Amino acid sequence: MEKLKIFAPATVANLSCGFDVLGCCLENVGDEMIIRKNELKRIRITKILGQDLPMETEMNVAGVSAIALLQKLKSNQGFDIEITKNIKAGSGIGSSAASSAGAVFAINKLLDEPFTPHQLIPFAMEGERLASGNPHADNVAPALLGGFTLVKSYDPLEVLRLPSLPELRVVVLHPLIELKTKDSRAVIRQNVSLKSAISQWGNLGALVSALYTDDYALMGRSLVDEIVEPMRSILIPFFHELKQVAMENGALGFGISGSGPSVYAMCRGEKAAEKVKEALQEFYQQKEIDFDLHLSKINTTGIKII
Repeated sequence: MEKLKIFAPATVANLSCGFDVLGCCLENVGDEMIIRKNELKRIRITKILGQDLPMETEMNVAGVSAIALLQKLKSNQGFDIEITKNIKAGSGIGSSAASSAGAVFAINKLLDEPFTPHQLIPFAMEGERLASGNPHADNVAPALLGGFTLVKSYDPLEVLRLPSLPELRVVVLHPLIELKTKDSRAVIRQNVSLKSAISQWGNLGALVSALYTDDYALMGRSLVDEIVEPMRSILIPFFHELKQVAMENGALGFGISGSGPSVYAMCRGEKAAEKVKEALQEFYQQKEIDFDLHLSKINTTGIKII
């Protein structure tokens, strides 16, 4: 193959109780990318549609991820990368991760797959390092592996793929304000109380159990964040009111998607998700705040060739 066109999905990271370690992949929200081999022995970003992002290879998350992969292979094969951005930068649903993961996925395919999907994660993390200053894997892992993923450790890197629940639906509301990951990380305290840590460990363990036992109610009770949400929620307009609206209309759980400003509501079934979506939409329309709104199944396969 000389070129590949892919769909690089959006992701929801943290999922309340899993800061920097937990994430899931969305099905119908994402970017499109075209990657072609070139004879120039270098990576070029040749086109970006939909967002004003750097065209310089070393300043673009797709570019630096691709470079990391080729350096590991000691390959001088060149590639041209075109990106159609449907995920807004700074939205909190894995915009940089989609580009980073998409680039390494496609290049790996065009080179006859020298790496497994798990082995691609560190290369995509280099894009996250450029975007936020922190090479986290909680967005790129679900984008590459699909479904739910858990980062068991960063050093050494160990990522586990978790099962999903078939009736899960995710409603994502994105207030149209830009909140950079670097800025959102700046409000987080570096030390937490033992009481809060114990609560967070319990919720994370229970959430993993819920995914393995098809226990939707337990999952809902586990989507609680006592550590990061209290600090980041002040950056999101009417966060607590949105949470109340979602829960009163039947959401299993509600929280901040990634670093925000997007928020997510986890729901059981399409009917319940539609009700939550309509309620959140009505609330924000009354507040006269511009927003995007998505309803998605869990994408269990990750990046797709189209």
